Amino acid sequence: MPVHWQLGLLAGITIFCGLPVARLPRVTDRTRAFLNALSTGILVFLLVEILGKGLEAVEDAVEHAAEGAAGIGAALPAAGLLVAGVAIGLLGLVWFERRFIATRAAQRPPRAGAASDPPTPIERARHLALMIAIGIGLHNFGEGLAIGQEHAVGATRLAWFLAVGFGLHNAAEGFGIAAPLAGIRASWSWLGLLGVIGGAPTVLGAVLGGAWVSKSSELFCLSLAAGSILYVVGELLHIGRQLRSEIAAHLGLLIGFFVAFATELVIHLAG
Repeated sequence: MPVHWQLGLLAGITIFCGLPVARLPRVTDRTRAFLNALSTGILVFLLVEILGKGLEAVEDAVEHAAEGAAGIGAALPAAGLLVAGVAIGLLGLVWFERRFIATRAAQRPPRAGAASDPPTPIERARHLALMIAIGIGLHNFGEGLAIGQEHAVGATRLAWFLAVGFGLHNAAEGFGIAAPLAGIRASWSWLGLLGVIGGAPTVLGAVLGGAWVSKSSELFCLSLAAGSILYVVGELLHIGRQLRSEIAAHLGLLIGFFVAFATELVIHLAG
């Protein structure tokens, strides 16, 4: 197995470390609010991180265009990729939910005397965990591209550091996927599928990044992830308001944000 494939696998497989949280037997509303907010905090940090990288790439393009003869107009493709990626990532999940999740709920036979039944808590938790896994998977594809591209240009040491750092990061992200499922007793097969959706793109990104270096594709994939995570954060905040445990929610939000920040700090210190 080529080295950059191994690095992608190392970074992606750790997402399974956080998934067993979904097998917690009994969870109170207060604990659920805390875990929901913890997941939200992790995703909020990822959103800030991704948009920061995207805006940095656009700013670099603007500076290079200003220094050259092409003018500022030469930076429009980078800005367009950022806007298009966020829009497609956000609206794509809106469409996915309306097309598949809402449709399935409408097709379910209603109870006697009811026109239609809303999704059950178990169904809603499974759908939300799936959305989180998709958003994180898109983000991890961008991370895999970074690993593969660093290895492709000869920065092997940096590629190893990135793989280890992203691996730590993915362990926290796995917890973020599993948090909405706490107390639901999700099956191991479902958790395994969520792990593959969230972690496998890291390997795929490393494979493609090692074979084809493209900053534009990396920017677009990160922007897709930002849009997807923005949608999921909105869903988690809605659930958090329904649970009405403000102290637990704010504490979870704070801890989740700084857990994600700590893993990101490890990556920078290692590099």
